[in-house]
Amino acid sequence: MPSTQVALSGYRPVWLFAMFDLPVKTPADRRRYAQFRKLLLNDGFSMMQYSVYARYCASEESAAVHRQLVRDGLPDEGQVRLLAVTDRQFGKMENYIGKKRKPAEDPPRQLMLF
Repeated sequence: MPSTQVALSGYRPVWLFAMFDLPVKTPADRRRYAQFRKLLLNDGFSMMQYSVYARYCASEESAAVHRQLVRDGLPDEGQVRLLAVTDRQFGKMENYIGKKRKPAEDPPRQLMLF
């Protein structure tokens, strides 16, 4: 099977989620929170909900690179969870605003190169 068919199967691309709870009691805590959030945004993550960010990755190998970047930037305090779901699983997510269902986000139309 050609690699393009594998990539388009819905199982190879993944969405990498970073979910975190960090302390924000002191100015230093808030600074670390802001730095971690900025790290995620600069790496292409988008905010899904407060303290829940997601990033589209074309493959598990790509997701591994971004997992490591997040691990390297972890704050000393708080809790951070990383979770990868396939593009197909992500597409099955139910998203509601009030009682109205909203479709899941689409993957980016083009790959970002950094």
